[in-house]
Amino acid sequence: MQTRTRPLKLSLSGLVTAIAVALSLLLPTAALSADEPSPDTEQWAGIRQFLFADRPIADNAGDVVEIDAPFRAEDAAVVPIGLKAKSDQTPGRYIRKMWLLVDKNPTPIAASFELTPESGRADIETRIRLEEYTWVRVVAETSDGQLHMARKFVRAAGGCSAPAGKDMEAALARLGKVKFRLEGEPQQGKPTLAQIMVSHPNNSGMQMDQVTRLFVPPHYVRHVEVAYGGKVIMSADVDFSMSENPNLRFYFLPSNGSGELTAKVVDSKDLVFTSTLNLSKTGS
Repeated sequence: MQTRTRPLKLSLSGLVTAIAVALSLLLPTAALSADEPSPDTEQWAGIRQFLFADRPIADNAGDVVEIDAPFRAEDAAVVPIGLKAKSDQTPGRYIRKMWLLVDKNPTPIAASFELTPESGRADIETRIRLEEYTWVRVVAETSDGQLHMARKFVRAAGGCSAPAGKDMEAALARLGKVKFRLEGEPQQGKPTLAQIMVSHPNNSGMQMDQVTRLFVPPHYVRHVEVAYGGKVIMSADVDFSMSENPNLRFYFLPSNGSGELTAKVVDSKDLVFTSTLNLSKTGS
């Protein structure tokens, strides 16, 4: 006996519902793709040529370095960024330099960090300003001369031109105060997390004084150098892409749980600020 299949019948309202459900599944992906443009931007092409010329760069090399950044920043003037190495620093292989790059900032080279095996780990955490929705990148150069890049698209705007968060007179009164902070007790041969904090307005030159309606002249930290036991373990060339009151979290290898950490900070007016932390007194 032959059976006949009956055609599926949908009412007009049922058909509309089915189409709506299908579109609801497709639209989020389409919207996300439209909101995250191609990483091959015109700005990146210029940055790449300026810094690296024709050197090959391993793109999205998650086996060497990765970048931690928010999908959407709560405050474009204080965007947390983490540059994370995938392995420890050793004399045989280590990350010797990292560039923090922001495609659409007025100065896209936000920072360059020089590191050594004595860093223990090539992890850097800081806070930056973003002027537009943009790709944020880290390019790491390993001790064998190879380049590796990771990137994140971050949604934030207006950070470089945002007014200072604190009273300018109060900020200038604390200008140049430098502090260290350690996470836990230093242990010989184990990477120890440290933080350096600099009191500085880090004016970008794009901010307007809300009283005078004049632009505040640029004045920002441009160089940070940290040494342990008299040997430089981390140095950074930075600019006004760094947030107000710049701070850096980094690692170093204590030799015996004691010794001194020293910092030298230079700003765009060539003012020099220093600080010293005696490790033998941190536990007392």
